[in-house]
Amino acid sequence: MKRSTDRILTTHVGSLPRPADLLEMTLARDRGEPYDAQAYPARLRSAVAEVVRAQARAGIDVVDDGEFGKPGFIHYVNQRLTGFAPASGAPPQSPFADSREYRAFPEYYAAEARAHPSPAAKAPHMECVGPITYCGHEALATDIANLEAALAEVEVEEAFMPAVSPSNVEEWQRNRYYKTDEEFVFAVAEAMREEYKAIVEAGIVLQIDDPRLVTYYNVTPEASVADCRRWAETRVEALNHALAGLPRERIRFHTCYGINIGPRVHDMDVKDMIDMILRVNAGAYSFEAANPRHEHEWKVWKDAKRPAGTVLIPGVITHSNVMVEHPETVADRIERFAAAVGRENVIAGADCGFGTFAGSEEIQERIVWAKLAALAEGARLATRRLWGRGG
Repeated sequence: MKRSTDRILTTHVGSLPRPADLLEMTLARDRGEPYDAQAYPARLRSAVAEVVRAQARAGIDVVDDGEFGKPGFIHYVNQRLTGFAPASGAPPQSPFADSREYRAFPEYYAAEARAHPSPAAKAPHMECVGPITYCGHEALATDIANLEAALAEVEVEEAFMPAVSPSNVEEWQRNRYYKTDEEFVFAVAEAMREEYKAIVEAGIVLQIDDPRLVTYYNVTPEASVADCRRWAETRVEALNHALAGLPRERIRFHTCYGINIGPRVHDMDVKDMIDMILRVNAGAYSFEAANPRHEHEWKVWKDAKRPAGTVLIPGVITHSNVMVEHPETVADRIERFAAAVGRENVIAGADCGFGTFAGSEEIQERIVWAKLAALAEGARLATRRLWGRGG
C-alpha cells in the first residue's frame, strides 16, 4: 500500500452516509421488501461514483466505495455465504444490550434505544444449518467494478475495500451446525478467504473490519481480560488462516469500540490487546485515537513491538461526537504518531465508520464531510511541519 513518503496521506474507515434514495432501496432489499430491482444497479453505480468524487474533493487520498453495496458491515454476508437460513424464534438482542456499558449507564442507553432504534435490528437474522461456503462472487464483482469505474474519474492515491472478519460473522450469526465455536469460526474464515483474495487480486487494498476483537470485553461482562485474550487467540488464528498467502503489504486491519455516541468507561485498554492486534497478518493497523477515551494511547503504540514496515492508521477524527475537529488538533495528533513511529509510517484516518449499518448514521452527513475536510486540512498542516513545506 502507499506510504506517507513525502506527505501525510489521508484515509477513513469505510462506511459513509448513503444517499436517501439508495438507502431506501438498500433497506427494502435487505429485508426482502419490494424495491425497484431494475433501477437499483444503476443507482448503486452512480452513488459510488458520487461518493468517490466527494472523498477526492474533501482531500482524502485512500478512498473506498462508502460500503454502498452493503446493508451493513456484518450482515452483508447473509447474501454471500451458504449454509445459513433464517433464524427460528425471537431475533437475538444486540450484543451490547447486556454490556458493561449498558449496566453502568442503563438510563442513558435505554433512552437512546427508544429514541434511535437501530435499523440493524430489523435486518434478517440467520443461523448456520449446514456447511459454509462462499457464494458472493457476483455481488463482490459488482462492488469491485463500481469502485474501479469511479476511480477512473478521479485522481487519488489508492483505493481500499472493507470486508468483515470471521469473528464478527460468528457474533452475528447463530451456529446450529458445527460442533464447536472454534470449528464454526474457522469455517467462516475458510469461506471469507475467497472474498479477501479477490479484493487483493483486483489491485485494491483489503481492509479487515474486526471491532469484536476489542469489544468482546465490553459485551461479555463476566469475562476477565485474561479470558478475552484466550478468546482472541483463536479468532486471530482463524483470521490469519483466511489471510494465509496474501501479501501483508496489501492488507490493513481495523478494530474499534463500536459506533455509538455515549458515556463509555469500559472500553478495553489497547495495552491489554495490542500484541494480539499486531499478530494479525496485516501491513497496517487502523484504530481509535481521537476518541477522548483513547487519545492518550499513542504512547502504547510508540512502545509496542511492531512488525518491520508496519503502517499505523490512527483515528484523528472521531465518530463518537458531533464536534468538528480543528485542523490544528488533527495535525497535533498526527505529529505525535509521526514522532513515535516515523512520519512515513503514519496515514491519517478516522476512529470508525460513519454509516456502519444502512440508516444508522448518528452523525449527519454534512457533519461527516466537515470532519473529513478537517482531517485533510490537518494532514496538510502536519505535512508542512514534518517536511517543512506544503502538502
